[in-house]
Amino acid sequence: MFKVNKQSTSPRFVIFIADILVCILAVACAYLLRFDFGIPKGELKLLSLSLPIYIVVRALSFWIGKTFASYVRYTSIEDAKRIVLVILIGTATLFGINLLNYLVGQGIYIFPRSVLLIDFFICSLFLLGGRILVKLTFYHNSSSSQQLTLIYGAGELGLTTKQAIENSAGTAKKVVGFVDDDKRKVGNRVGGIKVYHSKNLPEVLNQTGANEVIFAILKPRRNLQQRMVDLCLEHGVHMLHVPAVSSWINGQLSLNQIKDLKIEDLLERREISLDRETQKQYLNDKEVLVTGAAGSIGSEICRQILELGCKKLWLLDQAETPLYEIEQELLSGGYKNFETIIADVCNYERMQYIMDKIRVQVIFHAAAYKHVPLMESNPCEAVKVNALASHHLGQMAVKYGVERFVFVSTDKAVNPTNVMGASKRLGEILLRSLKGNTVFIATRFGNVLGSNGSVIPHFKKQIERGGPVTITHPEITRYFMTIPEACSLVLEAGTMGTDRETYVFDMGDSVRIVDLAKNMIRLYGLTPDKDIKIIYTGLRPGEKLYEETLATGEHIKQTHHPKIHIYEDENLANQEFEHALNELDAYIKSNDNYRLVERVKQLVPEYKSNNSEFSKLD
Repeated sequence: MFKVNKQSTSPRFVIFIADILVCILAVACAYLLRFDFGIPKGELKLLSLSLPIYIVVRALSFWIGKTFASYVRYTSIEDAKRIVLVILIGTATLFGINLLNYLVGQGIYIFPRSVLLIDFFICSLFLLGGRILVKLTFYHNSSSSQQLTLIYGAGELGLTTKQAIENSAGTAKKVVGFVDDDKRKVGNRVGGIKVYHSKNLPEVLNQTGANEVIFAILKPRRNLQQRMVDLCLEHGVHMLHVPAVSSWINGQLSLNQIKDLKIEDLLERREISLDRETQKQYLNDKEVLVTGAAGSIGSEICRQILELGCKKLWLLDQAETPLYEIEQELLSGGYKNFETIIADVCNYERMQYIMDKIRVQVIFHAAAYKHVPLMESNPCEAVKVNALASHHLGQMAVKYGVERFVFVSTDKAVNPTNVMGASKRLGEILLRSLKGNTVFIATRFGNVLGSNGSVIPHFKKQIERGGPVTITHPEITRYFMTIPEACSLVLEAGTMGTDRETYVFDMGDSVRIVDLAKNMIRLYGLTPDKDIKIIYTGLRPGEKLYEETLATGEHIKQTHHPKIHIYEDENLANQEFEHALNELDAYIKSNDNYRLVERVKQLVPEYKSNNSEFSKLD
């Protein structure tokens, strides 16, 4: 019946017995109040008979209501509601027994009705008051060993965060204040805790002794949040954040869901609203193929497609273990309308067999090589996978009546300075040259936060090893997007594109990589160039200082969304590439890197190598 909770001060049966004793005290007080501290002998005689009934009713109601099962020192509003309800049910039961005895007995009430009413209020007061007293005592005694915490955001989410902290068993956190940007809230109290202005954070830290801040704002203004982050970094304050409401377990926020603020969170921009309903309606009755489905971009595309709904999804990749992992993830998420395929997109016979067998309506082609330095050393592989394999898959799409083919490209395809970017640009060009009823769309975006091989995981490993952090150049900048945002672009292109268009999001401001590295070091509680050295290694082959958004010969065209643009290149219309493809294939088979890159430069005139052995071919 009872279990001992190792983390509680007292076993549950002790709490149960204590509650019964409190009820006995409450009913005694009720009799004394009812009869002005002079209980008649007749009532005392009845009480000796009725008290066992009272105890049994209260004990049963407490056992059924499990009022003893919660931590007393973490009593919440929900616990208080349950206790009052259990007492009310017990009192109602006593009233029923009282009435039954009156009707079938000798017309005598075993409990004075007024006593039962008084007992209800006293019992509620004593049980709740006792729990509050224990909670306050524990809170006072443990405050010296707790982590003093400020919550950034004095709204509903901030209050929910405070309650999650206070209701968490064994927490080492104590909320000592709220900080908010809204002057109207400053000076007020939320849940009994004072609200301070965020711009006064240094003074608030000194006043409260806080050494950590939890970010609890649903839709923060980026400039205000960045100011808050800068102040926290400057003062060495530990930062955490509350996840999106949609990720809460059963709609409830728990303390273990509040995680350390990561550099990815600082780089995220306000979410761009897309027409998900249109995407859902388009994909609903379609069979869809995603190549590179085990990669960071491909796997997220698969997640979003299944969330939107489709007739069937085919996940294709040559990486066995990652494909198995995404398969298990989707199965555990309850999805069943998908199948996995192990295949290499460069194996044309295998791809021909697959396309003939599955007959999909939409293809999202994410399979690619993307590492700039590696592809600079291996041009044959870059062109074979990123350009020729894409072209062959596009030809099969036309042959088998695929409605839409979405090619996942990169901002490095814009005025490329490296083999990787040039191979992706060539892939765009070759796909746009295909004739048929298939709609070909390309999407470009910048570096993806958290993707395999991105700069952030690389910096994390260097910092955790104690440094140094290596950066190629002090002025190098990059655009960053989140994986979900990038994949939303891909899906939007898959539904709204008309043909031979390249879609790009407004990627906001580019980020200096050295600033990114310094902020990451500070997030670890360390000081740049003191605890962790920053070393500049020089630009790598094919690398440029900044990425561009508009290629030579392209011009911009607006869409229905102010943050989404189409880049068109009229110079590419009606070009023939059959002879060039044969040449490229021959150079790849003979591993002739120089002649291959030279031919790519002819096909992609804006391709000018930077800091590369192929610069002499320009």
